[in-house]
Amino acid sequence: MIYDAATVLDVIAILIMFSSLYTVISLRPKIPGGVVGKHWNSLSLLVLLFSSAFLVAPFFSLIPIEIRRVFVASIFFFVAIYVAITVRLIFNIIRELTE
Repeated sequence: MIYDAATVLDVIAILIMFSSLYTVISLRPKIPGGVVGKHWNSLSLLVLLFSSAFLVAPFFSLIPIEIRRVFVASIFFFVAIYVAITVRLIFNIIRELTE
């Protein structure tokens, strides 16, 4: 069976996302409250969402185009939220370290 480059990249991306999800979940008990703890649950839920979305990637060509467009737009929206939370978290950590 021969796989195209997109399928190989999809599988690698899925493996990376689930490895990251495992790391996020395993770090949770070690996260104290405060700046990091405040945002960790939100970041964890978004990583779970992205990991789930990556499972759809190999079947993307089977999804009707209108649903596909909404799916991609939704992922872009949640990626933007993830980036905003992450940048804010890093900003707060740097501020705490420099005070």
